[in-house]
Amino acid sequence: MTGLGPGAGATSGPPLARTTLDRAAHRRTDREWIAEAWLRSRVVVLDSTADGRALVCGEPPHLVLLAPDDLPHPPERQPGPIFLGVEPDGVPVFAVDAALPTVPGARAVNLRDVGHLLDDRDSGILTTAVALTNWHLRHGYSSTTGEPTEPDEAGWSRVDPAGGRAWPRTDPAMIVLVHDGVAGPQGRCLLGNNAAWPTLPGRLRFSCLAGFVEPGESAEAAVVREVREEVGVAVDDIGYAGSQAWPFPGSLMLGFLARADPTEPVRVDPTEIAAARWFTRTEIAAVLADDPVDAGDGRRVTLPMASSIAHFLIEHWLTRPV
Repeated sequence: MTGLGPGAGATSGPPLARTTLDRAAHRRTDREWIAEAWLRSRVVVLDSTADGRALVCGEPPHLVLLAPDDLPHPPERQPGPIFLGVEPDGVPVFAVDAALPTVPGARAVNLRDVGHLLDDRDSGILTTAVALTNWHLRHGYSSTTGEPTEPDEAGWSRVDPAGGRAWPRTDPAMIVLVHDGVAGPQGRCLLGNNAAWPTLPGRLRFSCLAGFVEPGESAEAAVVREVREEVGVAVDDIGYAGSQAWPFPGSLMLGFLARADPTEPVRVDPTEIAAARWFTRTEIAAVLADDPVDAGDGRRVTLPMASSIAHFLIEHWLTRPV
């Protein structure tokens, strides 16, 4: 797959939707090839005990990839080396969950911190590594029998003693930028503060509305339902904008824009949303420029982290005609 954007900071697609890896799925069951590939591979090390951090160097940051012989000790944590794919130059790439080695000039970061700053190659490698590592951490036992499972297929499945196999799954979730359809600086979007988010001194974070797609439901139907449930507003003119993995621990975020009537009363569900309000393009541009915008209670408005699809949707709306 070719990356969706031209490099670090690309805006043609969500930040964690970019990759240059050939996943080479046909190799996962070829144990002889995997064993040989490991010996000549590039390896990304991430530490699940330290919030899934990995090493980067430089500005803009680039991933530190090691040769297997450069690892301080053989990978001991399950699932062992995970085969991520093959680079355009033919070199295999693996991930291991281990304590981060000491590399001069390197620093430990989380995918949330740097996902938007990485180029297509590194974004794809780290996003896949985090997603698969988190899946293994949550699936040590069979959901059918309760028996312990072991990793197989180069880290792409787990097997119980009876041969029952489970493959990685992601949870589909929709996220939507609700807007009023008005062009220009006074066009508005509706953002909310999630009741589950931690309190930030002097600041109040607003983001797009989101929720999991329920069984038997389309993503578009989930947009209508979630917006109605969370802020009591009806939407129409729903349009798909893009998707990206959000492996914390295992979601696929399906991004949309939808139109609503700003004169319709906003009635939040307090179990889900602590606050919600309409913002003009002028206000959103000010927040993105790090200028103060009052949340309405003296606190300063902040927006989602730049690695999130929520940030992508907000910027996408900000720069589009309507």
